[in-house]
Amino acid sequence: MAVRTQFESNNDIGVFARLTNAYCLVGTGASENFYSTFQSELSEHIPVIHSSIGDCRIVGRLTVGNRHGLLVPSSTTDKELQHIRNSLPDNIRIKRCEERLSALGNVIACNDYVALIHPDLDKETEQILTDTLNVECFRQTIADRVLVGSYSIFSNRGGLVHPKTSVQEQEELSSLLQVPLVAGTINRGSDVVAGGLLVNDWMGFCGLDTTAHEISVIESVFKLGQYSSTETVNNKTIKDSLVDALT
Repeated sequence: MAVRTQFESNNDIGVFARLTNAYCLVGTGASENFYSTFQSELSEHIPVIHSSIGDCRIVGRLTVGNRHGLLVPSSTTDKELQHIRNSLPDNIRIKRCEERLSALGNVIACNDYVALIHPDLDKETEQILTDTLNVECFRQTIADRVLVGSYSIFSNRGGLVHPKTSVQEQEELSSLLQVPLVAGTINRGSDVVAGGLLVNDWMGFCGLDTTAHEISVIESVFKLGQYSSTETVNNKTIKDSLVDALT
């Protein structure tokens, strides 16, 4: 299921929140309506954490994470880091990262197994990413755009990429990620798909302007609603079935 919502009249909800299978970060100062949307849909399954990063609300663009860990930029204060660490489940690793491309959410896209990263990302950052999030990294572009974290979003079940991504590039990325991909838009034609969409393996949130057609594409490719977060899912079985579907 994909739910429409807004952040103070702004449809780019992916800028102000970060959603994974293990937790959800939401920027502080948000209207209660925005926060309560996540709380009502997610709180039974995962923690919804109010936080800022470097005194900024754009937590979705500054952080990157999955069910294994969370990477935050060097601008994150000690107080913010401690608050997030105390709020996360005990098994989630959190690491502060010295990276000149500090908007980590714009330059990295990942699920629980694989990460696509900006071609100019530091080697040290790539190593921290591998160690903290337990992912395999690939330096990529999306439709000749280097901001892979802005122009692609994917879960363990599917992904959405920039609308001008060629069929050949979609196939190459799909084989790297081992999930089916589709080129599409969000918020009535916006190509910054990660800016207007948040998704994990069972739930999606999109900007209020997202059309019914865009939502149907999202629910189809991410397989939303096909199983509940409370069901036990064998990840290996899912990955094997996805590999079979792609070959």
